Amino acid sequence: MPVFSVRHLTTYRYARPVDFGEHRILFRPRDSYDQRLLSTSLVVEPEPSAVRWIHDVFGNCIALVRISRPATILAFDARIRLDHTPQATPDFQIDDAALSYPFAYDEEDAPDLALTIRRQYPDEHDEVARWARQFVSPAGHTDTGTLLMTLCYAIRESFTYSRRLEAGTQPPAQTLRLRRGTCRDFALFMMEAVRSLGFAARFVTGYIYVADRDGSQTLGGGSTHAWCQVYLPGAGWIEFDPTNGIVGNRDLIRVAVSRDPRQAVPLSGSYNGLASDDLGMSVQVNVTTERDAAG
Repeated sequence: MPVFSVRHLTTYRYARPVDFGEHRILFRPRDSYDQRLLSTSLVVEPEPSAVRWIHDVFGNCIALVRISRPATILAFDARIRLDHTPQATPDFQIDDAALSYPFAYDEEDAPDLALTIRRQYPDEHDEVARWARQFVSPAGHTDTGTLLMTLCYAIRESFTYSRRLEAGTQPPAQTLRLRRGTCRDFALFMMEAVRSLGFAARFVTGYIYVADRDGSQTLGGGSTHAWCQVYLPGAGWIEFDPTNGIVGNRDLIRVAVSRDPRQAVPLSGSYNGLASDDLGMSVQVNVTTERDAAG
């Protein structure tokens, strides 16, 4: 079981001192059976006048930070250490009734899953749904685990990863037409694709460990990462990272889950000033293990 250390540094720069509104920070990983938080710290410059912690509607841990004095630089430096249990080849212990697709969710679970099954983005010409249906056997029954893994791997193999500095996420139909996008675009695309088949899916934001950053083919390292989860009866929420073709939690550090990417922005806030005062921001994410440090 590796112990991961994460440093997540975000720095905003301004042409002159500006006043700041409240900032919402989503950096703290979720404690679970497969990842256990050992320690965490958050340093903000300038020093905040107040820091308040809450859980949002999804149970994610949110820090609300208030800055009382103007400054030309605003920096958030988060340090995290956690014990991680990898599931490199997840054992899909799916309930017998759901082993073959199509299936119906249990009537007790269905009301709670309803909003994660409902599609959230327009698909005027049914393009995303038609793309997803190609992985369903025409014979009428498809192995559920195989269907989802094949769909995840197909995004990895037939779409091109491309960094994009603009905030927000592409509509899934646009991602399909371009065959190009970021990790968050691919996560949302897979969510909407499997939702079109009747699966419950949700967005995940977090970090990815890349064993060798130089020359590595693992995409999304060096910044926050995004993937999705699909709910399978008996197996629960299973991780799918279509950017890298990862099924299971191997190398993935889960910070937050949400119904839509807009609900899981890692850092948001405001300042009082002119648009020209904003000189931009930089983000640095480093994920290492204790083995790395020893080596």
